[in-house]
Amino acid sequence: MELNRAIQERRSIRKFRSAKPDWRYILECIDSIRYAPMAGGNFTLKVILVDEKEKIIKLAEASQQEFIKSAPYILVVCSDNSRTINAYGEKGESFCKQQAGSAIQNFLLKITEKRLATCWIGYFVEEQVKRILKIPEKINIEAMFPIGYELGKPEKRRVKANLDKALYFNEYEKVQMKKIPKIEGRRIGKFRNKK
Repeated sequence: MELNRAIQERRSIRKFRSAKPDWRYILECIDSIRYAPMAGGNFTLKVILVDEKEKIIKLAEASQQEFIKSAPYILVVCSDNSRTINAYGEKGESFCKQQAGSAIQNFLLKITEKRLATCWIGYFVEEQVKRILKIPEKINIEAMFPIGYELGKPEKRRVKANLDKALYFNEYEKVQMKKIPKIEGRRIGKFRNKK
């Protein structure tokens, strides 16, 4: 699958078939996180792949999201921020969040390419998840991802924002360039100066 198609087809899936995907496909997806940019070359991420049903049920309860119970796998993404914070001080924590997001996006695009399904879970009781998976106190949990095959027919993805509502030129809220850019011979949005 080409990158542009994976970007456009990626969706959050909350219904999973009972069929369990081959764990080797999931490892390929996890491997993609290694290629994300990391501040100072400090690789901060740790991941836990869970396939024990009783733990999946407990993780669903910790996130208060019932649909997670139907997933055959859950990936829990964590960060050990200590080296980055030692190197960059207060900014190190922000850098760790940025690099976790970058690595997770690699993972989500690879999941889409492999025709697997997932949903980014950012709401959970961190202490519960740490207790269930025996994660040390100093480790931060970034997100959880139930993984499986989508149940039912895929819905068409709705684009959330128009580019012309999000893009400025040279300064905040300046919506016009000297020359309107074209991509592949077409205009992008309706750029006009509101000032």
